[in-house]
Amino acid sequence: MPDPGPADPGRPEPPAVPDPLDALERAIGHRFTDRDRLAAAMVHRSYCAEHPAVVPNERLEFLGDAVLGLAVTDHIYRRHPELPEGELAKLRAGVVNAEVLAELAVEVGLGPALVLGRGEDASGGRAKPSILADAMEAVIAAVYLDAGWAVASDLVLRLLADRIEAGSAGPGGGDYKTRLQEYATRAFEHLPRYQIRAEGPDHSKQFFAVVTIGGEIRGHGQGRSKKQAEQAAAQAAWVALERDAGAP
Repeated sequence: MPDPGPADPGRPEPPAVPDPLDALERAIGHRFTDRDRLAAAMVHRSYCAEHPAVVPNERLEFLGDAVLGLAVTDHIYRRHPELPEGELAKLRAGVVNAEVLAELAVEVGLGPALVLGRGEDASGGRAKPSILADAMEAVIAAVYLDAGWAVASDLVLRLLADRIEAGSAGPGGGDYKTRLQEYATRAFEHLPRYQIRAEGPDHSKQFFAVVTIGGEIRGHGQGRSKKQAEQAAAQAAWVALERDAGAP
């Protein structure tokens, strides 16, 4: 076989494949001392079925659920001394649930870092809410083990700050969809209508929403989930109505 000789200096190097764990570390704002902890949090049981020597992330998921629950409970207990037990429980349930965890996983780009079995990967496992939610809990546990309670709690509260604020504002307080619906019903006798389109691959979709009232476009929004995009569009519509017509 002939010697290929030195590389052509005029030929560009192929682009490096980005490491999904690097991207995930940047997204959550924590550089791991022991990177193996984050890698372990990404291992779904479908991969372990094909590689029996590998441990799934289920124990980390179990620990992460406890860290998440305590971080949120401690925060809202201290932040809202005026709320009775029942209201605190509702507020916690509104932000500590599988739907929210899956949304957070999408926001931080967790999907590409997952380690899945071939079948699960082929069937769209990187975008499945249950897998994303479980892995998000495992990531929280990995941060806790790597850096301790203070760092893990800070991570949880940074990720959930907007949702906790919206939930603590009361019915409709931070929920612009509810506020817009109530106002539109009174002022226009029409319900807001949302149109959604998605762009990008399943593991990192961006959603774009348009809200109309009585057939007139009132706001646009985008987000990493349909819910976020609709909320953003409702907020834009609310702000415009408030400016133009004095929405209460």
